Amino acid sequence: MRKKVGILGGTFNPPHIGHLIIANEVLDALKLDEVRLMPNATPPHKEIQNKITAKQRLTMVELSIKEVPMLKIETIEIDHGGTSYTYDTMELLRKREPQTDFYFIIGGDQVEDLPKWYRIEELIQNVHLVGVPRPNNLLETAYPIVTLNIPQIDLSSTTVRNRIANGETTQFLINNAVRDFIRKEKLYET
Repeated sequence: MRKKVGILGGTFNPPHIGHLIIANEVLDALKLDEVRLMPNATPPHKEIQNKITAKQRLTMVELSIKEVPMLKIETIEIDHGGTSYTYDTMELLRKREPQTDFYFIIGGDQVEDLPKWYRIEELIQNVHLVGVPRPNNLLETAYPIVTLNIPQIDLSSTTVRNRIANGETTQFLINNAVRDFIRKEKLYET
C-alpha cells in the first residue's frame, strides 16, 4: 500500500500555531500517514529576515512538533542548501520514496502565484497540490488542486517576530519550547 505524505514548506521564521493548525487539518481531512514540515534553505521568492540560521529555524520546527507524532520534519532543502524550487525538491523526494504519494500544501496566497511557479505543469502531474485558505486570499486557480476549508488564523511569522521585538506577548501564538529557545538564543530582539 502506498504511503500518503503531506509536505508543508516554508521559512518557519519562527514556526507558529497557524503552521500546526494547517498541518493537522490537512493530515486529518485527507487521512494522510504524516505531514512533514520542510524548512527551506533559501526560498526563491523571499528573503530570510533577522539573520536567523537554517539550523535555528530547523530547531524551532523540531521543538514545535515534538509532541505530535504524525507531524515530522523534512530536512531535504536545508541539507541541499541554496535556493530550492518545489519542482526540484519534490522530484528528489519522489526518487527517494517511490512508494509515496506526496501532497504539497500551499496557502491561498501561493495559489494565486501558481502560474509563476517553476515547472508548474510538470509539478501538477507528479504531486497533489493542496490549497488551504488564508485570510484575504481566494483559492481560485485553473490548476487542479485539492481545496480544503480549514479554520483560519490571521497570523504570520512576521507578526510573531514584531511582537517579540516589541516585547509583546506571544503566548498561545508559538509553542512554549519555541518561545524558550527564542529567548535563550535572543532571536528577533531589536
